[in-house]
Amino acid sequence: MSGPLEGVRVIDLSTVVAGPLVTRLMADMGADVIKVESKAGDIMRWTGPGRHVGMGALFMHLNRGKRSIILDLKNDVDREKLLKLCEGADLLFHNIRAAAMGRLRLGYADVAARNPKILYVSLVGFAQNGPYASWPAYDDLIQGASGLAAMFKRTGEAPRYVPLNMADRTSGITAFGAVLAALYHREKTGKGQAVEVAMFEALVDFVFGDHLGGHSFDPIEGDFGYNRLLTTLRRPHRTLDGYICVLLYDDKQWERFFAQVGRAEQYASDPRLHDTIKRRDHYHEAYTIVAEILATRTTADWLKMLRENDLPAVPMNDLDDVLHDPHLAATGFFVKQQHPTEGAMQTTGHASRFAGTPLADPGLAPNLGEHTEEVLKELDR
Repeated sequence: MSGPLEGVRVIDLSTVVAGPLVTRLMADMGADVIKVESKAGDIMRWTGPGRHVGMGALFMHLNRGKRSIILDLKNDVDREKLLKLCEGADLLFHNIRAAAMGRLRLGYADVAARNPKILYVSLVGFAQNGPYASWPAYDDLIQGASGLAAMFKRTGEAPRYVPLNMADRTSGITAFGAVLAALYHREKTGKGQAVEVAMFEALVDFVFGDHLGGHSFDPIEGDFGYNRLLTTLRRPHRTLDGYICVLLYDDKQWERFFAQVGRAEQYASDPRLHDTIKRRDHYHEAYTIVAEILATRTTADWLKMLRENDLPAVPMNDLDDVLHDPHLAATGFFVKQQHPTEGAMQTTGHASRFAGTPLADPGLAPNLGEHTEEVLKELDR
């Protein structure tokens, strides 16, 4: 392994998406992540297509670069093995409900008694000092509770979930930042601590960061929402032969676009186009005009003209287009792998680059319990 987290050891009790994403990011950065599973394994092992039972595609992407061991934490002998592992670890990460960790006698006090310098990180559904503390939390539930699903209603559509594990991934990225902050603090002070990250609060922060709007003020200065994001015409626009993604952002870009399409007079005479404040309140009408113009030429014609005039535009890519994107091919983003049991496969690469501590290629996902003997032998060293 290599990377800025080389030498950091993580005991990972997390399952599903959010927690494993955090520890996968740590493994990508060079940490030694020991994934502790029951005999049944992480439920995500059975999600998505796969070549063998228990090695589904989503599990493999979320758990690459980790070592898997099997422990029954309800068993005193295995619980003691876990605590022994924690003695030599930098961090214990879990997304198990606090009450369940208490019943297992694996709360912060139990673990810190064996290693006072350990970072004990809990990814929970809801902050534990509130009335929702014991509620179950899944991505769909958090999208609904946070206001995200209802945002579609504000655009005139039926409420729905974003077709991504949005709550899991945003809270996972939030937790990753919290982990790095805690590691930095311990590096300065030598002190361990308990850290809690809540999925609900993490996604509410994302949603309201854009849409708290007039409710940011007391008294209120308008409705919720950032109008530009709420118009149904904030979307890829049709061209003569497909779709294109165009964003005219500042006044210079709006003026240049209308000049290039021969409509400078229309731009100058319509305050919904040339007046920043009025455009802010009339994005739907402004985007309607842009959409009508974009429908008159092919995607290739528009891309040529827009790029020649330094106007932001890209083609609309489907997933297969992204997988074969020439830029990602040039940067080596998608990584080919040869897994010992699953054969040839590919995964996403790293979005970050470190000049002084370069990252190794992503590791391979472990089979269930593949490293149990290896890891437990390390306890005797």
